[in-house]
Amino acid sequence: MINPGIERRRLAALDRLGILDTPPEERFERLTRIARQYYGVKTALFSVLDEDRQWFKSRQGLDTTETPRAVAFCDYAIQQDKLLLVEDATRDPRFQKNPLVTGKPHIRFYAGMPVREPSGFKIGSLCIIDDKPRQFSEIDLDVLRSLASIVEDELERSYIDSDNNEYVPVSHLGRAIHRAQNVFLTSDNERAAFELMLSDLLSLTGSQFGFVGEVLHRQDQTPYLKIGAITNIAWSPETQALYQEVERRGLVFERLDNIMGRPMVTNEVIVSNNLASDARRGGLPKGHPPIRSYIGIPVFSGDRQVGLVGLANRSGGYKAKLAEELEPLMQTVGNLIERKWLYQEKREHQKSLEQAANYDALTGLPNRRRLTELFEQELQEANERNGLVSVCFIDLDGFKEINDEHGHAVGDAVLKSVASRLLTSVRTHDVVARLGGDEFVAILRDVDDERVYARLLDAIRQPISYKHYVLQLSGSMGVTVYPDDDADADLLIRHADQAMYAAKEAGKNTYTLFDLDSHFSRKERVRVIEQIGDAIRLGQLELYYQPKICFSRRTVVGFEALLRWNHPQEGLLGPGHFLDHIEYTEYARSVGNFVIRDAVSLLQEFEQKGLPYTLSVNLSPSHFLGPGFSDDLARALADCSGAVRARLILEILETTALDDTDRVLQNLRACDELGVDISLDDFGTGYSSLDLFRRLTAQEIKIDRSFVMDMLENTDSAMIVSAIISLSKSFRRRLVAEGIESAAVEAKLMELGCDLGQGFLYSRPLPLGQALEWAKNFSWESRALSEA
Repeated sequence: MINPGIERRRLAALDRLGILDTPPEERFERLTRIARQYYGVKTALFSVLDEDRQWFKSRQGLDTTETPRAVAFCDYAIQQDKLLLVEDATRDPRFQKNPLVTGKPHIRFYAGMPVREPSGFKIGSLCIIDDKPRQFSEIDLDVLRSLASIVEDELERSYIDSDNNEYVPVSHLGRAIHRAQNVFLTSDNERAAFELMLSDLLSLTGSQFGFVGEVLHRQDQTPYLKIGAITNIAWSPETQALYQEVERRGLVFERLDNIMGRPMVTNEVIVSNNLASDARRGGLPKGHPPIRSYIGIPVFSGDRQVGLVGLANRSGGYKAKLAEELEPLMQTVGNLIERKWLYQEKREHQKSLEQAANYDALTGLPNRRRLTELFEQELQEANERNGLVSVCFIDLDGFKEINDEHGHAVGDAVLKSVASRLLTSVRTHDVVARLGGDEFVAILRDVDDERVYARLLDAIRQPISYKHYVLQLSGSMGVTVYPDDDADADLLIRHADQAMYAAKEAGKNTYTLFDLDSHFSRKERVRVIEQIGDAIRLGQLELYYQPKICFSRRTVVGFEALLRWNHPQEGLLGPGHFLDHIEYTEYARSVGNFVIRDAVSLLQEFEQKGLPYTLSVNLSPSHFLGPGFSDDLARALADCSGAVRARLILEILETTALDDTDRVLQNLRACDELGVDISLDDFGTGYSSLDLFRRLTAQEIKIDRSFVMDMLENTDSAMIVSAIISLSKSFRRRLVAEGIESAAVEAKLMELGCDLGQGFLYSRPLPLGQALEWAKNFSWESRALSEA
């Protein structure tokens, strides 16, 4: 059913069109003939609906000129915006009892396209009718749509040509409509759009003053008027102030009992040509000049009043017919305002969705998703300015207890209070976010004083008053700083989180800086562990050899085998780059067995070639102390003669001997039973007792290089070296000094009674072929010349 308000305005528009009861015109006859012939139907009509009847402006295949509106299919067509299609009226509940179906002309098939007059109201339809059911798709009816569009064009042309308007020329009205459409659809400046519209209305009507406003509603559905544009009446300080208020904040009219408010209640045009004596006067804003005559025109979108236009002080006054002439413009404006509202509603809905997606509902702080965006932006800006970014991960101490004891309402109040305090403790460009639960993150720019971190915790530490509670809690915070910690946003937060747990372990209520050294060590450990398996499998590990010189015989007596990694990307790596990282993993044993097997194989080769050299290999603590060590060693020596076994020396750190004495002594006995010598490496750094020294069945002692290299300059180091040599002699242990780099150190060691030496004075570790060649050509004299 058509809304009564819309129907009144539709009928007024039809009346303005002046088409009813006019003779047939060829321009419309031609279109209905085309429709009838193209679709092969009995009847084609251009029908017009007035208040009581359906009248045919053009008819093909039908004798009657009109029918009652009550039986008109066309009445259904104008109630929708698309084509009305009825394939068999006898099967359609709306029409099966219609006298035009049950009697002449026995309508079965109907297809009607609504036809609009220039201001947009649907006045009738272009339709095709048949007395047999038909099946058409909407695509099949595209021609009918096109013909209906041509009908509308003809109506607009005749409307403009006739121009019987008393007040507003149609051509001027059309230009105003186009301007209104353009400014609303192309400009984001709402006030400018309303002001242009008001300017056109004043010009079209010859009015002196005017306003254009939107009709809005409060929660109780009471309407009020929000002024979008008002005439610039800057004739006095008061009127200038009024106009400026509209420019700044808009002006609101709330009274409904005066001439301005009445149209919002009645939905009807209000006219007064003697406002001074009109009982409805009132409502003018303070400072407004006197009004003599006035017209208020409601603006509709469909059946909903969306706006109000007020015009005043027109020479000769106003008549209601002016509103009718302005109806096309009013209709356009109403549709544009409605469109603007829908756009605003969509934008606000989108904003609320973005708010929900990006911000914490309880505290209003950015959530994890939004934090990531802001954080990445901060990192980018820090790179541009060569600045710092501190990441502070905060977890509340004692929050769970507050929640459990007082309930979630109190817990929520505490979280909101903490969020507020954190915000007030940072600068405007810093970021505070809530990750969830009682976890917060602060992103701070260019912090150069650690007291800033303490200030955040101080803010949390202050008592919180809520209702009759006084609550106390604290925070534990982890901090990492970019670019010292050169990671991405997600990893930086994880690092700050790790540091926060360290703060918890340190007693809570404090902050801890992320341990970068440990982190980089762990990171490198992971990298090495990921690659070492392939290194073993692909044969990238290799032993280098450093000669050991016997001082008494002044000859090369053996070598220490030192592990190297021929890394495909990083080149040759020493053991310091990877051995510590694989310690206490499965790879420590795998690498240890590789070294032992390679050394045993080389000793067997020495035996075959008649070379007298011994070979020392280093054992990792976890391999030596592992339960499978003695079995691993026995398998490696299974095919070896006693002479080969006697030349294998296994070096274990003195500190290893202190870790698990019982296991160490057990494995030393196994080595002894297998005929292998043991050397205590880096001796002097482990502080072993004399009793343990006595019990350790090691045949060799290696003095740590730090004492050897420093012995001539540091009396303490010299005393330690002298003591180790004296102790070893007392227990009949062979002495090796490593790290010899000068003839003076060599001479001192020989003076003290040291047996063997190795170091850069003689040779760096070399690949096997070069090491054997060096040993073959070694002479004591050439060593002395080399040092000179």
